Amino acid sequence: MFVPLPLRSFSVVRRARRLWRQYGVFWLGAIAVGLVAVLYARLIDWGYSEFRAVQHEHVWAPLIITPAVAALAVWLTRTFFRGAEGSGIPQVIATLHAKPGEYGARLLSFPILFGKIAVSFLAILGGFTIGREGPTVQVGAALMFNLRRLYPRSNALIERQLVLAGAAAGLSAAFNTPLAGIVFAIEELTRSFEARTSGVLITAIIIAGVVALGLNGNYTYFGTIQIGAHFPNLMALAVLLTAVVTGLAGGAFGWLLLNTGRWIPAPLRQLHAERPVAFAALCGLAIAVVGLVSGGTTFGSGYAEARGLLEGHAQLSVFYPFLKMISMVGSYLPGIPGGIFAPSLSIGAGFGNLLHMVFGSMDLPMLIALGMVGYLAAVTQSPITSFVIVMEMINGHALVISLMATALIASRVSRVFTPPLYESLSARYLAPLPQPAPAPAPEVPEVEAPVQGEAQADGERPAEDAGGARPGA
Repeated sequence: MFVPLPLRSFSVVRRARRLWRQYGVFWLGAIAVGLVAVLYARLIDWGYSEFRAVQHEHVWAPLIITPAVAALAVWLTRTFFRGAEGSGIPQVIATLHAKPGEYGARLLSFPILFGKIAVSFLAILGGFTIGREGPTVQVGAALMFNLRRLYPRSNALIERQLVLAGAAAGLSAAFNTPLAGIVFAIEELTRSFEARTSGVLITAIIIAGVVALGLNGNYTYFGTIQIGAHFPNLMALAVLLTAVVTGLAGGAFGWLLLNTGRWIPAPLRQLHAERPVAFAALCGLAIAVVGLVSGGTTFGSGYAEARGLLEGHAQLSVFYPFLKMISMVGSYLPGIPGGIFAPSLSIGAGFGNLLHMVFGSMDLPMLIALGMVGYLAAVTQSPITSFVIVMEMINGHALVISLMATALIASRVSRVFTPPLYESLSARYLAPLPQPAPAPAPEVPEVEAPVQGEAQADGERPAEDAGGARPGA
């Protein structure tokens, strides 16, 4: 049967439009996540290299730069970008656990996306101990969430899938760890597996990962460590001790962040509540002092220090992990946008370096890998995500059992002292949204009740005769 050309063209256009709405919008969003993740990473790396150049030339410059940047970053965040503070993962969790449409409009908007990138870049220019991976999660979720406007009939399910896929793709592109992106979405963001979102999740991670690989090439985040065929005899003891030490340290970090009212002196708490910009400047000064004491090793995310230890060309003090923890707490307290993934891995590497004094016969890279996975698992209390991330970062498939055991024990030790960090912080964003004020009721003019005599004169019955009670009776 012959079909007229205009009808055939209309059918093709309609099918193309349906395919675009079903797949094209989503694929476009995943490509955008990959591009933004790579460009954001390069921006942060360039910003930190500029800070290091200034710090090497003028050793005391951080005493001025870091407090000033802290004050400016907190003022910008509190004035223009409420919801961009911290790592961004708690905001994504809150959006997924509540109504994605309402909370996403507040925590995953385009202004929040811009503020997250801009203010975290400003913070890294000041040498703050922050990472870019957590912010990339929120940025990826925000990019995908705002695509809901392109769907003709968007609903809560579509919005949830977009947020989840964007967050997982953001982490995957930031670390070049696709498996970790999937596990992170299941274990940390949703705490459950949903079969209906698995295809969407994997597709977003693949597309964003391909874009990142196309721009950066195929690489491992920390390089590849060489592990012999035979494990040392003390491996089991090293796993246990590393897990306990990093579990205690990670639990202490989580406790400090979640219980600020129990250890920060009252005058400082009052300063934080009444003058947050001044409090941020004070935290910046503390970070600068710690950085000078450490010889500059505690500034930034710690990526260079961790990689240097793994490759064997960096020498760090045994006090490095403790000084880095102080710097990370000081960076997080004022509410400056920035993540804790990369600093946590750096602190864990420092603990691995410290434990090499006990297990001198073991390879240092092996202990560093155990320290990284232990401390990250203790901070996040997500052991599966932690060991998958570290395994992909160092290409350490030979260590997978040891990494799994360390992550599991460290997370259990940490949970004795503090609940899961991201989940606890997300509760602060789950407060009921302010309801709109009720519309003012229209004014009704008062009508005076007729007097009994006048009512009778008009042929009306008195109120009591009409079967009703009189006013005031």
